[in-house]
Amino acid sequence: QVQLVESGGGSVQAGGSLTLSCAVSGYTYKTYCMGWARQAPGKGREGVALINNDGSTRYADSVKGRFTISGDNAKTTLYLQMNSLKPEDAAMYYCAAFLCGTWSLIYRGQGTQVTVSS
Repeated sequence: QVQLVESGGGSVQAGGSLTLSCAVSGYTYKTYCMGWARQAPGKGREGVALINNDGSTRYADSVKGRFTISGDNAKTTLYLQMNSLKPEDAAMYYCAAFLCGTWSLIYRGQGTQVTVSS
């Protein structure tokens, strides 16, 4: 079973940066593609970024050019570098296992809160 534990959330002013981390265990290579999702109050959950098994990345249009996803070669840690944060980026961020090639979320962690003040 995939286990995902996030850390690194917090409060930041608009324009600031945060880096989220995720400890991954139980990951089965090529079964899932790892990434990040978020959910703001009153909104649906959305995929933010993922790493495909070939190392390519995919981002939601709303974060392209500002967020960067990365991971270690052992696939035990996943990161999300978030720059130029906007108030609309405020949400609960989840480390996630997606069905590869889609934003269909199969597993997620407990989440870490990101707050962005204007």
